[in-house]
Amino acid sequence: MAGAAHTGFIIAAYAAGLIVIAGLCVWVMFDYRAQRRNLADLEQRGVTRRSMPPRPEPTQQQAKEKA
Repeated sequence: MAGAAHTGFIIAAYAAGLIVIAGLCVWVMFDYRAQRRNLADLEQRGVTRRSMPPRPEPTQQQAKEKA
């Protein structure tokens, strides 16, 4: 069997590929969470996205009701 001589190499190549792909998936997941935290922090400070309509400023009456 000529293919049996290369079985170890093939298994190692697939294993290395799976490890790299799994590592990239984990990296993307962590980066996604970090970006979401950064975005939430910016929105909390009042920075809005350009694609969103501007938030209306509260009127004096609404400000008095909240106080």
